[in-house]
Amino acid sequence: MLDISVFGRYTYLVTEVVWGTVAALLLSRANALRKAAVTILALYPVAYVWDRYTLAVGVFDIKLRTGVEVAGIPLEEHLFMAVVPGLVIGFHETIFGDRDGPPSR
Repeated sequence: MLDISVFGRYTYLVTEVVWGTVAALLLSRANALRKAAVTILALYPVAYVWDRYTLAVGVFDIKLRTGVEVAGIPLEEHLFMAVVPGLVIGFHETIFGDRDGPPSR
């Protein structure tokens, strides 16, 4: 397995940027950027509370991160909360999305 820890404290950030780019490309290809943005905004408050709690109780010990915190959690975690649903929606829309109009019933 490729060791990406060479990015040091930027390792987690680089990972989120790479996978975020994949998500954005899939969403763009499937013409689903707006749909993903609405879904991510709806999910974000739940994800934030969940993430803040799991970090507080020590579920995650993230060493290779920038150290920048926004609203009590690492910057990279905020990106993660957008990248994961973006990837899921991107894959779903790429596989099942209808580009020719409304689905037939």
